[in-house]
Amino acid sequence: MSSHGEGWDEDDAHPAREGDVVSGTFSDERVVVIGAGVAGIAAAGALAREGASVVITEVRSREQLGDLGALEALGVEVLAGGHDRSHFDGATLVVTSPGIPPSAKVRRWARERDLPVWGELELGARLVRVPYLAVTGTNGKTTTSGMIAACLRAGGLDAVACGNIGRPFPTAALEQHDVLVVEASSFQLADQESLHPRVSVLLNLAPDHLDWHGSFDAYVEAKRRIYARQTSPGDVHVGDRDDDGAARVSAEAPCRVVWFRSDDPGPDEVGYRDGTLLAMVNGSEELGRIDGERAGYRADAAAAAAAALAFGVTAPAVRDGLAGFAPEHHRGETVAEADGVRFVDNSKATNVHAAIAAIDGVNDAVLIAGGRSKGQDLSPLATRAGRLAAVVVLGESADALAGVFDGLAVVLRAGSIEGATETAFELAPRPGVVLLAPACASWDQFHDYRERGERFAIAARSIARGVRLDG
Repeated sequence: MSSHGEGWDEDDAHPAREGDVVSGTFSDERVVVIGAGVAGIAAAGALAREGASVVITEVRSREQLGDLGALEALGVEVLAGGHDRSHFDGATLVVTSPGIPPSAKVRRWARERDLPVWGELELGARLVRVPYLAVTGTNGKTTTSGMIAACLRAGGLDAVACGNIGRPFPTAALEQHDVLVVEASSFQLADQESLHPRVSVLLNLAPDHLDWHGSFDAYVEAKRRIYARQTSPGDVHVGDRDDDGAARVSAEAPCRVVWFRSDDPGPDEVGYRDGTLLAMVNGSEELGRIDGERAGYRADAAAAAAAALAFGVTAPAVRDGLAGFAPEHHRGETVAEADGVRFVDNSKATNVHAAIAAIDGVNDAVLIAGGRSKGQDLSPLATRAGRLAAVVVLGESADALAGVFDGLAVVLRAGSIEGATETAFELAPRPGVVLLAPACASWDQFHDYRERGERFAIAARSIARGVRLDG
C-alpha cells in the first residue's frame, strides 16, 4: 500500500546520482519492505543505495505492479502476489508503508520475531544530514508545508517539501538540499521515534483516521510525537492558539513555542491585524495581506510564517514567499462557473473538521458530501446546516449523512459524483455555490481524493459548457 496518491518518479529507484549522499549506513542489514507503493519503492531504493540487502513484498501481482526494473537493478528482490511469514526469514529490520494498520498480520509477524518496524519518517530521520522542519495536523499540512518551503526558497535556501506531500522523505534525505520541509501524517508519526526537526508545527486537531488508530487519544498521541525529541537549544514548536485541543498539546512541547492565531498577535505570535499578517516573533513585522478562497488558508499562512521565522528566515523573504505561493489543487479552488453558480473543489476535505472549515468559507451553498467515514462522528456537520441551501450525499456514508441533516436541510442522494454535481447545480440559488467538501475519504468510489476532485471539475465544466453528463 502507498501513502502517496501520485505515481512514483522512477528516478527514486535509480542508483546513486552525482551529488547524492550515500554512506553505506545499512550495509549490515537485511530489510523487508512491506508494500510496493510510492513510499515502499522509495524506501527500498534508499536502503539499497545505502548498502542493505532488500526484499520488497506486495499483495498485488507482478503484472499489476508496472516496471520495477530500476529497483531490481539495485539488487532489490521483489516478492509479489501476497505477503508470507517466510519473507521475514533472516530479516533484521522491517520497513512498512503507513497505510498498513497496527493490526495487520505482517506487523504481527514482525513482532513475533522481535524485529524493529520502521516507517518512512523513521528511515528518513536516520538518513537525513541537513536540518529539517516537520508539519502535522488534521488539516492544512500540504498547503502549510508548501508555504514554508516557498518562504525558505525566497530566503535563498535550497528547500524542498517532502514526506506525505508526495516526494518521500528518504528520497529527499539522500539528495543535496539545504533544508527539508517534512509533511508528517499521523500514520507516519506512529511508526517513528527518531524524528528531530529544528522546527515542528501542529496545525490543528480533530478526530480522523480512527479506524487506523483505534481511538482519538491514540491519534493525538501520534501527533504529539512530532516534538518528542525537540530538546536541543534552538528547537522551536509552532502551535495554534485558536484550537483549544491542539493548543493544549502544543503547550506540552519540550522547547520554545511560537504561536499563530487569527487575530491580533502578542509576543512570540503571528496573527492578523486589520487583514494584514503581522509577526511578533523577532520584533514586529508586517508580512502583507493574505488572499485565498479556502477557509483555513489564512491560518496556514500564519503557521508557515511562524515556522519560517523561527527557522531564521527574514520577514521580507517570508513576505515574498507567501505572496508567490500557489496552493495545490482540490483545496478550495473554483473550477467552473455557470449561470451565477460557482463550483468549488475541496475534495481534500476528507474529514468533518475540514468540511466544516470549507462550509464556513461560503454562504447558501449546496454541499456535496459522502464517501468512507473512517469511523469518525459525522454529527458535528449538523451545526452548519443553517449555512447550506441543500445537501447532496453519495457513497458509503450517504445514509449516515442523510440522517445527520434530516429535518435541518434539503437532502438528496446521488449515485455518482457526476450525478451529484448535476443535482447540486439544479438546487443551487442564483448566485450561489456548489461545494464539494465530502467530509469522508474517497476510497469507496475513487482511487483517491484527486480523482474525485478531477471528476467533479470535469462535471462542473461540462455544465458550464451546456453539456449534460450521464451519471
